[in-house]
Amino acid sequence: MNLLKRIFSLCKSGDSPRPAETDNNDCEMKYLIVGLGNVGAEYVGTRHNIGFMVVDALARTAGATWSLERRAYRAEMRLKGRTLVLIKPTTYMNLSGEAVRYWMQAEKVPQANLLIVVDDIALPLGTLRMKKQGSGGGHNGLGNIEALLGNTNYCRLRVGVGNNFGRGHQIDYVLGAFSPEEQATLEPRIETACEAVKCFATQGPDRAMNMYNGGVISDRRTAGGDQ
Repeated sequence: MNLLKRIFSLCKSGDSPRPAETDNNDCEMKYLIVGLGNVGAEYVGTRHNIGFMVVDALARTAGATWSLERRAYRAEMRLKGRTLVLIKPTTYMNLSGEAVRYWMQAEKVPQANLLIVVDDIALPLGTLRMKKQGSGGGHNGLGNIEALLGNTNYCRLRVGVGNNFGRGHQIDYVLGAFSPEEQATLEPRIETACEAVKCFATQGPDRAMNMYNGGVISDRRTAGGDQ
């Protein structure tokens, strides 16, 4: 009886018998999903904004709404007992790390639960490639994230935008809009990218890489969003 009274008094006062363990479990169930891009009407639908496009589509699948907050637009969704915090940095691409670092700290998300969605000119249009670590490969957004986090040990989902540009025209290409034909190709690939993100959060990066790298789905029934 004394033990029951002790537990009741702890709960009533707002204390927890094991606060540290509860906090750790909460952190492990929270994920930060960052779509990279540039804010502003002139950048909507451009290749460099494919990260924005993926997290926008992901938010739509959950009926989540965006709000303008510090250094980013933010939305939140629940998935199988997990919380996915979605952000679109308002810092512009070259300073993406500022938003990533701030929201990791604000949401208390461990780096293992961070996923960056980013464009990649080295991959064919719509091809997906998830990696758990690695260099930025010359991408300014990834380079800034690496500099501010102090390492490259974070997961990223690269979405291919192709490389159909002439010598010296890379910047014009990535800041250019997708053609109607490219948009038609991308639409189902963006849906697949959303499933890859869900799989990352529910089953881990290794499973997501096995399922979605290259854009080939071995069995959709085992995907993170379809269980």
